Amino acid sequence: MSLHLSTVILPHLRWHEGGRAAWTRAEQLGFHAAYTYDHLSWRSFRDGPWFGAVPTLTAAAAATERIRLGTLVTSPNFRHPVTLAKELISLDDVSGGRVTLGIGAGGTGFDATALGQEPWTPRERADRFAEFVTLLDRLLTEDAVSYEGDHYSAHEARNIPGCVQRPRLPFAVAATGPRGLKLAARYGQAWVTTGDPKLYENGTPEQSLRALREQVDRLSDACEAVGRDAASVDKVLLTGFTPDRARPLDSLDAFLDFAGHHQALGFTEIVLHWPIPNTDFAADEKIFEHIAMEAPSHLS
Repeated sequence: MSLHLSTVILPHLRWHEGGRAAWTRAEQLGFHAAYTYDHLSWRSFRDGPWFGAVPTLTAAAAATERIRLGTLVTSPNFRHPVTLAKELISLDDVSGGRVTLGIGAGGTGFDATALGQEPWTPRERADRFAEFVTLLDRLLTEDAVSYEGDHYSAHEARNIPGCVQRPRLPFAVAATGPRGLKLAARYGQAWVTTGDPKLYENGTPEQSLRALREQVDRLSDACEAVGRDAASVDKVLLTGFTPDRARPLDSLDAFLDFAGHHQALGFTEIVLHWPIPNTDFAADEKIFEHIAMEAPSHLS
């Protein structure tokens, strides 16, 4: 089973001051996909430049030819399925069918209150997420949709001509809980995890691997419950949030060791953060590029 290597490029650079160069370089390096975060602002980047995900991806689509593009991840925190569907269909068209939608329930960060709302409880986030994914699936596959739910509505929403990718662009569903995994099993062409957040500070790499193995097993159970082969769901690890978060970019050998352990768990794609100096994502750019160019031949 081959393992794809991808990157995530945070939208913190002006397009003509390094932004465009990063996306085109990602394609030159041979990455399978290049993603970006879909937030209004994020953690330590809150007081600096931060650009919108969909316009950034549209510009990236025009500047590249082959690399897949997407979000890791979009959430209901400040999105509505009707308007998001229209943007995604447009982006899929501009890119020639190269878009993957990473989608998750969202959290309690800045996005959760930016529109003036009170933060949702975990249960409300899960309820909204389930309705969000279900409605978005319809909007991206049907020409006209009317819907009245507990949290979202659509009245004769038109989405012609639909996605370039058929029946719609792929969903990569981020989830670790039972309700989210059920959504991944039913609607996801891929499943995304960052590992177990409880292990981030004081966990060990061995504990992280065990936790990830348990997550993969729970996804398999969710797939079995809906009559789906778990092997048909790609399994994506977004790195940078496990106890050994820095180690994969120490050297090519360190990355191959890291990737091999996770490939053995069933992961089909590993996503590395594009290096950003003086942040949690700082890394040696030469080593990063060496990994991008050399690792795929060892992972096939």
